[in-house]
Amino acid sequence: MEVRLQPEKEARLAQIAAQRGLKTDELAEQVLSRYLEDDIRFIEAVNLGLAAADRGEFVEHDEVGVRIKQILQP
Repeated sequence: MEVRLQPEKEARLAQIAAQRGLKTDELAEQVLSRYLEDDIRFIEAVNLGLAAADRGEFVEHDEVGVRIKQILQP
């Protein structure tokens, strides 16, 4: 697979890779792997939330405000 980057992004990627003692393609691989892992976790969390809502396990909007105020009170 080949990815074309805008010159500014390619330069920034090369700069960060050099600072970390990596080759540009190594840093790109790390960044992509981290993004994919984060995206998977996000999708799983959304699906858990949707399943809970389908079961009726959610907090009404007004109650959210009340709970936040309770948490933030000293």
